[in-house]
Amino acid sequence: MNTLVSRRGALLSLAAAVAAPAWLRAAAAAPALPTDSIYWLDAQLQDQDGRRFALSSLQGTPLLASMFYTSCDMVCPMIFETVHATLRALPPRERQAVRVLMVSFDPERDSVEVLKKTAQARGCDARWTLARCDAATARQVAAVLGIQYRRLADGDFNHSSVVEAVDAQGRIVAKTGKLGTADAVVVAALRAASAPRGGVPSAIHPTGSPS
Repeated sequence: MNTLVSRRGALLSLAAAVAAPAWLRAAAAAPALPTDSIYWLDAQLQDQDGRRFALSSLQGTPLLASMFYTSCDMVCPMIFETVHATLRALPPRERQAVRVLMVSFDPERDSVEVLKKTAQARGCDARWTLARCDAATARQVAAVLGIQYRRLADGDFNHSSVVEAVDAQGRIVAKTGKLGTADAVVVAALRAASAPRGGVPSAIHPTGSPS
């Protein structure tokens, strides 16, 4: 009798789980984010192919992240080169695991078409996402990434020149202000974040400097 009751209870629980809304089942199954995850930010973005996506949809894989604007002809091209150099410094397995997010803080000029042309001109493959969003969201993204910028009277920007390594759960595990070359600290952090059940060694501390 007790076995029958237990089995009936288990079946009822399973039926309730199946009947629950899909979003509720997904939320219950998803691992809890750490308190310092960038994915707590409810930011809606649009990529160079016109697809809209949530920032939180990028969780689950290591990420190289930065911000830029396409009409910059000095520092921003160096940020792109820094990301390329960092990817080249990774062994093939770790390289395949890493994605790139570059968010524009100039939505007035950086349309989907402009982002697409920039991605092609900068040699960005499928792992790269060049994204735009409204000005308010750009400010929020900059805040969680710790990037500063301000628009000048001539339309250019003063901004931090930082590339950041983000782990699968959205924690910033390393950052660099070195441009044009791979920073060993960032490379090591990405390798650790890409390792099975791996983590970033406590000796690796985020560092960076504004330009």
